[in-house]
Amino acid sequence: MGDFITVTAKDGGHFRAYLSVPRSGNGPGLVIGQEIFGVNRTMREVADRYAEEGYVALVPDLFWRIQPGIELGYGEADFQRAFELFQSVDLDLAIDDIDASLETLAARPEVTGGDLGFVGFCLGGKLAYLTAARTRVAVAVGYYGVGIENHLDEADGIRGRLVLHFAEQDGFCDESTRNRIVTALGGTVSKLETFVYPGVDHAFARPGGDHHHKPSADMAHERTIAALKREIGPEVDLSALWDEHCRHEFATRDVAATMATMVDEPYVNHIPTMTGGVGQRQLSHFYQHHFVHGNPDDMTLTPVSRTVGATQLVDEFVLSFTHDREIDWMLPGVPPTGKKVEIPMIGVIRFRGDKLCHEHIYWDQAGVLAQIGLLDADNLPVAGAEAAHKLLDETAPSNALMPNWKPGTAE
Repeated sequence: MGDFITVTAKDGGHFRAYLSVPRSGNGPGLVIGQEIFGVNRTMREVADRYAEEGYVALVPDLFWRIQPGIELGYGEADFQRAFELFQSVDLDLAIDDIDASLETLAARPEVTGGDLGFVGFCLGGKLAYLTAARTRVAVAVGYYGVGIENHLDEADGIRGRLVLHFAEQDGFCDESTRNRIVTALGGTVSKLETFVYPGVDHAFARPGGDHHHKPSADMAHERTIAALKREIGPEVDLSALWDEHCRHEFATRDVAATMATMVDEPYVNHIPTMTGGVGQRQLSHFYQHHFVHGNPDDMTLTPVSRTVGATQLVDEFVLSFTHDREIDWMLPGVPPTGKKVEIPMIGVIRFRGDKLCHEHIYWDQAGVLAQIGLLDADNLPVAGAEAAHKLLDETAPSNALMPNWKPGTAE
């Protein structure tokens, strides 16, 4: 997706940096701080992901003064070499090289806006803090930085937003050290955000790593994108993107147009039935043969609420339809009953840049089965269409499923 460019150092030398540009061709500038393993495939993929988010991402080779072009793996021998490099790197010169990278990035025609950001991991996490203190960045984000506590006297230089992600079980930054950092910065840095991820270890955000923890990594990434958007952009109307996607799903019933609103490897999961798919090929087949053209003609969505965040939105709505055909994604294998169904639903929709990345759709399957007559709810605490009615009308009766509830109680 990206390619290497040459950056001129402040002292006249030259080093390589991996540049990844959004599909749109432009966006805010972001420098990525490498781990101790060099600008390897993992770091290039990180840059590509931020390019998908809409950033012109640049990963400079910060080991070039020791040995240019180092790319290590994660075996024992590579780790030993990486740790030697970590101990050998000159932090002052590394910050100079980051500053030169920021200047190079700012001068590129693909970069929009005047403010730049920095996101770093491990070694890059510490450098994120030092970059915030010593350079012009509007926002710096550090993941599990090692050694920040040794530079707390530089906090007065931080003028932009600083975000620090800590791993609770990180042996390189224990609870005492973490508390010392947070306490010291809390009284100095006006735009400070710190997050601790419970039960995870160092490098929890590295995909495929021994300590990778996807839920924590996803949460940290969302918080990172929120901070970046707040300070340097880009502005993306997630609500409009979702509306367009739904229009093609339910109104135009155009599979190609639906898929065009999504990333190259989208993921959709209807949680109660585990229907959907992963990737363009599988998901396109699902939409074509089991969703877009298989929904009842009278299917309608009644919006109830929408909450929009930095990378995702949550939609609350009521889905209504007549079960006049087999609906593979909701009632797979169930012949049509002709019954009317009204069901509250929740959609959690994540985006990457200006494309949908994944959908998690939730509903009460017991309520659906009760309404079509496949579940006898007379002696079970299951609501049918009443749940949808209550969602749309808060004055509808509460607690009807509680046999010991006495009407008029606490009224």
